[in-house]
Amino acid sequence: MEKQYLIDDFKLNESWRLFKIMGEFVDGVESLHDLGPAVSIFGSARIAPNTSCYKKTEKIAALFAKNNFAVVTGGGGGVMEAANKGAAEAGGTSVGLNIHLPFEQKPNPFANITMEFKYFFIRKVMFIKYASAYVVMPGGFGTMDELFEVLTLIQTRRIKQFPVILVGSDYWTGLLDWIKSRLLAEQSISPENLDLFQIMDDPEEIVRTIQKVVIV
Repeated sequence: MEKQYLIDDFKLNESWRLFKIMGEFVDGVESLHDLGPAVSIFGSARIAPNTSCYKKTEKIAALFAKNNFAVVTGGGGGVMEAANKGAAEAGGTSVGLNIHLPFEQKPNPFANITMEFKYFFIRKVMFIKYASAYVVMPGGFGTMDELFEVLTLIQTRRIKQFPVILVGSDYWTGLLDWIKSRLLAEQSISPENLDLFQIMDDPEEIVRTIQKVVIV
């Protein structure tokens, strides 16, 4: 049985694992290098198909596909499935970057470009490297990780600034209020850092906002 805790298993006498890591990078670059303008969409794997969040994600992804954007997701269920489904059914490029997990994550059937990753950090590089924008739906720890990593990379100028849109004012306003009342008030961030992301609700407005800064 394959070991679950991969980072604990990374030892000097197992340096061959570096070649697996390099292999995943190479596969990712070869598969996605000519993807064109793309939007990475994130959110919970636990969102059910009958929810408003799932349906809104489908609509947003379909609008992007109809406007010549590829849609990239983590390849699993919930929000990821909804985004891949919306893009595929609209005739667009629907990319699923699946991660091997001991529970929960199974690839959805709607991506027309699929990849499998063992290492989270390589997968996240692919999300960011080939994204023209980030669209973040409601989600849990994984979604927060992806959101704050990209904000940190933009803040520290490790990557160029591109649109980061949090979808759902009812879900995200509390986080924004906390960021203002704690991080900003205690000078842990600068006032201009609040401009690194926007909170929106309307699918058409989201697509228009990204179209203004991304050449398709």
